[in-house]
Amino acid sequence: MATPPGAANPPDVADRPKPAGPPDVADRPSPEVVPAARRTPVGRVGRVVRPLVAAAIGVALALACVSLDVYPKLACALLDAGCPADTPPPGQLPHLTRLSPVQVAQKGKYVALGDSYSSGEGVYDLDRQPVDDGADRCHRATGSYVPVVAQAYRFPGGTAFYACSGATTRQLLSGQHGQPPQISRVDSSAGLVTLSIGGNDAGFTKVLTSCIVKLPWSTACVDQEPAVSRRIEELGPSLLKVLKELRVRAPDARIIVLGYPRPFPANPTETVDNLSPADQRWLNTVARRLNDLAGSVAADFDRAIAAFGAPGSVEYVDAYESFTGHEVGRPQPYLNGLNVDMEELTVNARSYHPTGDGYRRFADLITRQIAAGPGRPMNNYRLTPP
Repeated sequence: MATPPGAANPPDVADRPKPAGPPDVADRPSPEVVPAARRTPVGRVGRVVRPLVAAAIGVALALACVSLDVYPKLACALLDAGCPADTPPPGQLPHLTRLSPVQVAQKGKYVALGDSYSSGEGVYDLDRQPVDDGADRCHRATGSYVPVVAQAYRFPGGTAFYACSGATTRQLLSGQHGQPPQISRVDSSAGLVTLSIGGNDAGFTKVLTSCIVKLPWSTACVDQEPAVSRRIEELGPSLLKVLKELRVRAPDARIIVLGYPRPFPANPTETVDNLSPADQRWLNTVARRLNDLAGSVAADFDRAIAAFGAPGSVEYVDAYESFTGHEVGRPQPYLNGLNVDMEELTVNARSYHPTGDGYRRFADLITRQIAAGPGRPMNNYRLTPP
């Protein structure tokens, strides 16, 4: 009877001797041969694809600002790295901490620049204690608001007081009385810069003098309107130039620009120092326009800083109403009225400058602004260890 095909090996094959060699090798079954069309290199493809997928997801998460602790977990899963889900990484990176406005101001040196409203002209002849080099020529006085601010906050880099009486925006950049430019006193170590400027650019002292020495019935005071308006308009680009230079020298600092107070009551009714009520109202408007222009330039500059997410700030303190109830002619003025030396027939420089109380009021405005900040988050950061 014939053997069915496949039921048993033919005798000539079955009776062949087994090949020599160790039994564990000779007896090992042969692997199944898989046709080429059915081959799927899963392991090799996975090893290539997984890193690419992990990298792509990481980029997507980073762009989407997803918390960074999500990525390591996904990487472990996709790369078969075997990272335990509940085990933190062996080390953490330092992180950035946003500074508060006060921390920014106190990070370095306090530099005080500006004109006579910052130098202390109104109390200089009453307080001639030396402040620093050139104080006698610039009439810097310890009765200014600057020393009060310097004591109210701790500045690790100290205080540099270089405001100078009579300063214009041009002189801030070029110097005066043989002294180096005020702007050159500022560098990257500054955390806070205060500044009052613009009154001398507008010629306020000369304008006021012309108003005082006129004949009582003359309109010479208000007749200066066209010239004053032109000078105030020209102040804008000059102030912007000063702010740009300060930013270049101290890009991380807070720059606080202090405005001017209203010199006379809002609704004057009596003549003061040969100034009629109409003269006083007009001089008030000059101070208002000076403040509005300085405030506008400062605000525009700070918006640009914030838009780029840059550190530092430019802030404006409107002092226009700060002497309300204490204007010239009031019982307790914060501003000196006309002071004439009758022996020499000269006008004392303290005329129409803040009194000691006035400078203390300025100090209060500045210290409050330091605490309040620019009204937006600061973009100054500190690298904090893990």
